[in-house]
Amino acid sequence: MGRMHAPGKGISDSALPYKRTVPSWLKLTSEDVVDQICKLAKKGLTPSQIGVILRDSHGVAQTRFVTGNKILRIMKAKGLAPSKPED
Repeated sequence: MGRMHAPGKGISDSALPYKRTVPSWLKLTSEDVVDQICKLAKKGLTPSQIGVILRDSHGVAQTRFVTGNKILRIMKAKGLAPSKPED
């Protein structure tokens, strides 16, 4: 958000967690997360939508911390990547 009455842009921004390990309370394994990604990708969801579902329903904050790869890279490895990029 920018300032209303000043030329500055502000410093508001989201930040990734400093600790880059899997939380101790997360019960899902790397294979479980990859299976969920494949299942959701077969339904036609985009990587962003898959990330939102994993975050909200399964408690996976950052897929990369759990699996070691990003969602799109997992989809490409399984041959499920969309033909067009999201943006």
